[in-house]
Amino acid sequence: MSTDSRLPLSVFVIARNEADRIPFTLKSVRDWADEVIVIDSGSSDDTAKIAESLGARVVFHKWRGYGPQKVFGETLTRNDWLLNLDADEEVSPELARSIRAALTGPATHSAWRLRILPLHTFQKRGHPWTSTQNPVRLYRKSQAGFKDSTVHDSVVVREGLVGTLKGMVVHRSFRSLAHHVEKVNSYSSAQAEDLFRRRRRGPTGLEIVVVPVLSFFKQWLLRREFVNGIDGIVISYMYAFQRFIRLAKAREKFFQADQRNGKGDE
Repeated sequence: MSTDSRLPLSVFVIARNEADRIPFTLKSVRDWADEVIVIDSGSSDDTAKIAESLGARVVFHKWRGYGPQKVFGETLTRNDWLLNLDADEEVSPELARSIRAALTGPATHSAWRLRILPLHTFQKRGHPWTSTQNPVRLYRKSQAGFKDSTVHDSVVVREGLVGTLKGMVVHRSFRSLAHHVEKVNSYSSAQAEDLFRRRRRGPTGLEIVVVPVLSFFKQWLLRREFVNGIDGIVISYMYAFQRFIRLAKAREKFFQADQRNGKGDE
């Protein structure tokens, strides 16, 4: 594709040890985006080398958390229109066409939501009914931008309209169930720390019992994982586990704080 057909768009991706998945991400945008940047936080594999071979500019930035990493990525871009992708995501052809139409048509919006389609390693294809997340990922940096929260990386739109584009971002979040457990362990620790800072008291016993059960049915029924059969059962149990272990770790932190403050013997 000629450079004349490229969109005035900067794509930025945060990554660490994503050599096996980042090619899907970069190949899905490199032919039509003006600029592609990978913010690497210290990969020990060939992530940086592969990204550069696929036309991306790679910049090292020490890990500061999800929000701060993406805020830093925004500062590197030369275009007003930005598209943020994770290193395990891929823009579908339909979504690529929608992005082109949004950026070349009348300037009606300052930001766009993108539908995220989860795809697990034990699935041949994702079911569109299970696409329930539609975060803002395409936006003008003059009118929107990421919050600097270390856990909750979301875009705040300061002015203008927000729409939703047709098409999907395919999300290969986990390499295996073992990787899923490792990722949940890491992310839930950050979530527990966030809960510990924000709450005055630890999770109650009722929360520990009820939240995982409700989370399972939220994933299986409200997020329509039932359409995936036994795969949906596995996915729903994993979601419930994530919610459970976050609360359990937060409870542990409050207990340890009480012990340090001499409240444990009261």
